[in-house]
Amino acid sequence: MGLKIGIIGAGGMAQYHVAGFRQANADIVAIADLNEAAAKKTADEYGITQVFDKVEDMLEKVPEIDAVSVIVPNKFHAPLAIQALKAGKHVFCEKPPALNAAQMKEMIDAESASGKRLMFNFNNRARPESYAMKQYIENGGVGKINSAQAKWIRRTGIPGFGGWFTTKDMAGGGPLIDLLHMIDLAMFLMEYPEPAYVLGQTFDDFITDKNFKGPWGIPDREGGVTDVESAAHGFVTFKTGQVLSLQVSWAELVKREEVSVVFQGTKAGGKIERLFGIDGIDETSIDRCELYVQENGNSVNREVVVEACEDMGRSRSAANFIKAIEGAETALNESSEALKLMRIIDAIYESAKSGKPVAC
Repeated sequence: MGLKIGIIGAGGMAQYHVAGFRQANADIVAIADLNEAAAKKTADEYGITQVFDKVEDMLEKVPEIDAVSVIVPNKFHAPLAIQALKAGKHVFCEKPPALNAAQMKEMIDAESASGKRLMFNFNNRARPESYAMKQYIENGGVGKINSAQAKWIRRTGIPGFGGWFTTKDMAGGGPLIDLLHMIDLAMFLMEYPEPAYVLGQTFDDFITDKNFKGPWGIPDREGGVTDVESAAHGFVTFKTGQVLSLQVSWAELVKREEVSVVFQGTKAGGKIERLFGIDGIDETSIDRCELYVQENGNSVNREVVVEACEDMGRSRSAANFIKAIEGAETALNESSEALKLMRIIDAIYESAKSGKPVAC
């Protein structure tokens, strides 16, 4: 077997981490979760032999671990990633990278001191559509992307009431920080430019309305906190002159859930899109990848046909982490990009609070 992996957190995303790591021939040797029963259940399901209820015990008693994946509520991403880096382990962390840019900077400092690799599960970069579009961009077929629009909108997608998803102290925010994937993907296609200014607004009109509860997430927690936004809109300018508009929501009066990046380049425009038939259900989704060009005086719209990928690149993203460590593939993301992303998210929240543009 290849690299030895320890998993921190027995949540639902573990299935994709396990699948991806094993696709890359890594050996998953241990799992830790404060809920030892949940850890044991996940371990039994995936044939993981060593189970712990404390991360420090796993790191101490299984020293042969080369890397860990972090699958826990957002508040614990930074401290657990830093703990693992200080223990000399590579880290693959679920999104968002951290609660804010200050935490992200601490993670980068720990990565630099450790000499290990810190990557995040920006899984939409690993979708077949994204690989195909990135190749067009790298081959010069798109030109410079001047502008892009990032959207992940839901009509009924609040992931439970009173749980950690809706508690700002635990999650860092609502859909803006939870559904940051399309913002990241747009910036990835734009070559991750340096942000300059941000103008944003958040809305909480439906955040306590149970008519807007989604079909996924965690159970409602009676007496719990619900103090995050239900939707966020923003506009980002970059030092390169590029611009990005964004719309993310758990609960907004739109026709259907839509996940998309649309861009306008100097040689071609394009779109990567997923439309859901039933909010949040991958099996009913429709994926599209398109390029828009002018040829011989004609407007030509090209459909880019790629293999189906129901899990939106989640397993492929985890496999890339292993292959990047081994030098077999270029890493799909770098921690410096995650810092730019968190600076933008911080600035949107600050702009929404102040009502003014914010230097990023």
